[in-house]
Amino acid sequence: MKKYRVVLFDLDGTLSDPKIGITKSVQYALQKARIEVSNLDELESFIGPPLQVSFREIYRFNDMQIEQAINDYRERFTEKGMFENKLYENIPALLANLKHQGYILAIATSKPTVFAEQILQHFNLEHFFDFVAGSNLDGTRSAKGEVITFAREHFSGVNIDQFIMIGDRKYDIVGAHENQMDSIGVTYGYGSLEELTDAQATYIVNSVNELQELLIRLG
Repeated sequence: MKKYRVVLFDLDGTLSDPKIGITKSVQYALQKARIEVSNLDELESFIGPPLQVSFREIYRFNDMQIEQAINDYRERFTEKGMFENKLYENIPALLANLKHQGYILAIATSKPTVFAEQILQHFNLEHFFDFVAGSNLDGTRSAKGEVITFAREHFSGVNIDQFIMIGDRKYDIVGAHENQMDSIGVTYGYGSLEELTDAQATYIVNSVNELQELLIRLG
């Protein structure tokens, strides 16, 4: 069995549960656009994909509306939304154990890099990661495949078969495939077992403890 060296983690739905912060910030942006959504569960689909994609596909916003909605979203998200967030159980222990095993850890998220870095600092996790790859504030490099490519290029001395991507949505798995990279789908986030299976994740786990057991075994 191959030995992985670099583990790329998605952030939302994989390391932390950002539901309250993201959905309330989307709700705020929609209110600005005169769209009322009272049930936050209806906005869970915004967790994972780039905001541009979700506003376009779900609400059929045009480019101008998308730009305004993202600005409104960030108005609330930067003030309080990013901190309405909680780590999944045992995440700090998982990261500490993987570092002890000799893994190189990095973040690969569609969230803007500046927000991802602040969230890691908020949870005191930044010291576990050698690199944080996210999107740009102007919306570029937001597709997960592009983010993974950016992370992979940072570790240019590592062979592609020594990378593995971990995430909870199909976008993480598809992005890994686009980079000829193996992947682990986690079902404790916001993607279903069916979604991760259909996307052809290399491995699928149901808990943080299962994830740790798998990576220790693969390492």
